[in-house]
Amino acid sequence: MTLKIFELVSIVVSAVVGGMYWGPWLALSRSIDTFKPAVFLDVVDRLNGNMAGLMTVLTPAGLVSIVPVLLLSYSVRPITFYLDLAGFISFVVALLVTVLIEVPIVKQITTWTVDTLPEGCAQLRDRWGSFHIIRVVAGIAGVALLVAGAIF
Repeated sequence: MTLKIFELVSIVVSAVVGGMYWGPWLALSRSIDTFKPAVFLDVVDRLNGNMAGLMTVLTPAGLVSIVPVLLLSYSVRPITFYLDLAGFISFVVALLVTVLIEVPIVKQITTWTVDTLPEGCAQLRDRWGSFHIIRVVAGIAGVALLVAGAIF
């Protein structure tokens, strides 16, 4: 029963984390390149302000919530262990993309104004979008693997 409780917690917390990756991508990916510079800068600033603090807590909580499942399933349910380990690794990939690529890009963008947009700003925006797809896929895969680990 303890393992099932930890599985439930890890799935719920990780689904919230994955949803935080997927939601902005879904909302913005088809139209972000059409935003006027002032709108683009405002959207980035607001999303960053709304999400940065929350994700700084949620992402580690999601990873930590998987650890008890790994510990409890290691010798008892190997399929659960390996599926959850793969899910954990997927979320680590998402975290690395976030910390190493996306956060530095967002920090750079938040320093811009309409008057100080650098040349190549569209390429940087597109780079963020490309790496965000990796983060979305890793988040969705992570949740799917955790659910599969609980089912099988």
